Amino acid sequence: MSYTEKETQQMIARALDNYESSHADFHAVIEDLGKSFESFKAAYDKKLYKIETVLGRGLLPGGGSASRVDGTSALSYEHKAKFLAWVRKGSDPEGLRNLEIQASLSTLDDTEGGFLVAEEMAKKIERLATDSVAMRRLATVVTSKGEYKRPLSKGGAGGGWVTEKGARDETATPDLTLFQPPMQEIYAMPTVTQKLLDMSDFDVESWLTDEVSEVFVETEGKGFITGTGTGQVKGIIDGTLMVDNDSWEYGKTGYIASGDVSLLKDADKLFDLQHALKPVYRQNGVWLMNDATLAVIRKMKDGEGNYLWRPGLEAGSPDILLGKPVEIDDNMPDIGAGAYPVAFGDFKKAYRIIDHVNGIRVLRDPYTSKGFVRLYTTKRLAAGISNYEAVKFMKISA
Repeated sequence: MSYTEKETQQMIARALDNYESSHADFHAVIEDLGKSFESFKAAYDKKLYKIETVLGRGLLPGGGSASRVDGTSALSYEHKAKFLAWVRKGSDPEGLRNLEIQASLSTLDDTEGGFLVAEEMAKKIERLATDSVAMRRLATVVTSKGEYKRPLSKGGAGGGWVTEKGARDETATPDLTLFQPPMQEIYAMPTVTQKLLDMSDFDVESWLTDEVSEVFVETEGKGFITGTGTGQVKGIIDGTLMVDNDSWEYGKTGYIASGDVSLLKDADKLFDLQHALKPVYRQNGVWLMNDATLAVIRKMKDGEGNYLWRPGLEAGSPDILLGKPVEIDDNMPDIGAGAYPVAFGDFKKAYRIIDHVNGIRVLRDPYTSKGFVRLYTTKRLAAGISNYEAVKFMKISA
């Protein structure tokens, strides 16, 4: 059977109508699936954006912090990148400022100037200071948001034995004093050429960390020992407060005389110094002196010819003098008339160092010297004797 062209076209049209009619529901399902996918994709993209934003700011629900594999928070990493870019080029100071504010990294207002050193760099500087400054290892170190105040009892808290139902007698009114060392500021001013900063292979992070650490270590080390308290911290040695231990009173620092006007040669005086300290402090006692003084003491012997000094038994362990560890700090005075070259005490109780929570700040100065960039780096801290009973000194005197 043959069909005309017109009949063939009519048959094809009827077949297509039947196909479209029978598959109408299928097309509707496909269309609905497409719409659902687009809706899902939009919601997913929105959630993904929120997650990336959270990770980028280093914040998680509940106050947590997103961290990188190396333990550095994403926010700290972002701050470090912006800080180093600012050091090199002075770029995007507003972005860096906003990042500090957003992260609550600083409690200072803008009038203070400068920016916080990146967290990793600040921690490295503090580690180097602790490793190099004996008093940072020995003393109690705390942080404070402002001026530090701590009430101290001169005679300790009152108390005693009592039965379950026995009367609690009133104790005497405590004699309190306020430990309030003023905040002081130390600074370093490393200087570098802009040309060197522009070089991509110049490790500005290591350079700045090393330069600042060297100055801070030297400045803190001297201050914690002999600082005057005027424009600097109060050191543990203050000649105006030194008294013979037999005349000691709170607020003064007791000493034992060496028995010679210019020398330290009587080993028995070291025993006297050790036992001038109350047993409660002696149990955690540490000797503090410079290396030249240790060289003299190492030669001292007891009545049976045994050396008083003993080397550390293991690598990294301290040397021992009369059963107690020896710390070396070359900021301690040399042996000489009227000097105080040896200290013995529980320094955790005796001395307190307070670091300001704002840490280390840098102010970039590319203007003072053309072609050079000065990085004025500052740190605020306080320190002083917090317990006058907990440390005693050897004075070179008859």
